[in-house]
Amino acid sequence: MVDNINFFFEDVEFDFSNEEKVKQWVGDTVAQYDFSVDEINYIFCSDEYLYQINVEYLNHDTYTDIITFDNSEREGEILSDIFISVERVKDNASEFNVSFEDELHRVMIHGILHLVGLKDKTDDEKSIMRSTEKKHLDLRSF
Repeated sequence: MVDNINFFFEDVEFDFSNEEKVKQWVGDTVAQYDFSVDEINYIFCSDEYLYQINVEYLNHDTYTDIITFDNSEREGEILSDIFISVERVKDNASEFNVSFEDELHRVMIHGILHLVGLKDKTDDEKSIMRSTEKKHLDLRSF
């Protein structure tokens, strides 16, 4: 399963530590929801790169930390491109007084949680999303 989880870098460079362990953690999280991974592509990018995607594909004229595209064709199977702004993650980590790695992992798992059906539009949904993110962050063994 982890062979189908890929990391790409567009317009940014940073040290990604524990790459294989992170892939395993993401795969384990997916499995907890009785989903399987067809392919997950994480694309780590700059603010400007993600902003252009947000404008072009979603007609949103805003900066964001993550955009998740669900390309799945079969129920219970994940095929997705997940774009993450490394600059936004760094800023958010500073703002929330957490490590860059913790915030990066939170955002990564946030995308997965959307793919398995969690929403975050209402206050109740946001609360559930945050507590579920925390649960999965606490399950990391690295």
